[in-house]
Amino acid sequence: MDTKSPEKAMAYDIFNSNCPSRHVFDRLGERWTGLVLLALGPGTQRFSQLRRQVQGITQKMLTQTLRGLERDGIVERRAYPTVPVTVEYSLTPLGRSLCDAVAVLRTWAYEHIDEIEAANAKYARP
Repeated sequence: MDTKSPEKAMAYDIFNSNCPSRHVFDRLGERWTGLVLLALGPGTQRFSQLRRQVQGITQKMLTQTLRGLERDGIVERRAYPTVPVTVEYSLTPLGRSLCDAVAVLRTWAYEHIDEIEAANAKYARP
């Protein structure tokens, strides 16, 4: 069965706790995943470049996020035998398609941030 067929998609139920598609939602729900994907969107970057670009992320969290994305086939890691070792990260074709989806969320956030901030201010008033 083709993985892009409507029948295949219908076989999954995100609301079922055993559905394997929940893993995708779990990964996207992690704090840094979307930002790392968007940072890699324009192209290959070294670890230190990513860390500078994604402000606030620790070295440990960037490492964990990249490892998880690599494990899922979303990010490719390339190490070069230099001293010290040079490591570069880039999106795989699968990762690029996910990055495109996350970019839509970023655009939505930019377009609606004023409304969200107004709702937060209204909610916070006694």
